[in-house]
Amino acid sequence: MTWLLWTALGFLSGAIPFSVWIGKWRLRTDIRQYGDHNPGATNLLRAGSKSWFLIALLLDVSKGAAPVGLAHWTFGIRGLEIVPIALAPVLGHAFSPFLNFKGGKAVATMGGIWIGLTLLQMPIILLSLLVFWFYMVTVSGWAIMLTGVSGLLYLILSGADQSWIAVMLGCLLVSSYKQRADLALPLQLRLLRRAG
Repeated sequence: MTWLLWTALGFLSGAIPFSVWIGKWRLRTDIRQYGDHNPGATNLLRAGSKSWFLIALLLDVSKGAAPVGLAHWTFGIRGLEIVPIALAPVLGHAFSPFLNFKGGKAVATMGGIWIGLTLLQMPIILLSLLVFWFYMVTVSGWAIMLTGVSGLLYLILSGADQSWIAVMLGCLLVSSYKQRADLALPLQLRLLRRAG
């Protein structure tokens, strides 16, 4: 039952709302009053602090990378047992009990779990895809979803372990819910917008 313990630890790790707490303790503000009202690191930047944004971003990545990496590399958990462990920090961030289950979009934490699973392999691929899609489309939520779909196709075509494919599918499901406001907007290519 080691995987159950790591799943619980991963959820608790992901649930820690670093950005909200930093906003309250260091900036004396509720970052959810800014931008998209999301309790994520980006709104620390909108609140006016680049340094605390970077710190919170690293913490959000770490709370995904640390429990997954320890479970996978140190305790040797593999196969389907790693799937709930990997998704737990994402779900913790997205539905944090510390925020009445109204968490963030978990993009940085998703990046963290892929560091925990693959070290730099998938993070480099996903970051490259994210930059590409942010350049190609006008709505950030669509860019994130297309990054996930592209990452899923890469895993399938490269013959990746089924557990990795399952983790990516889980990330896509969470993203589709958390990005639903953006996904309700039409998908528009930047090149077509410029041409118009």
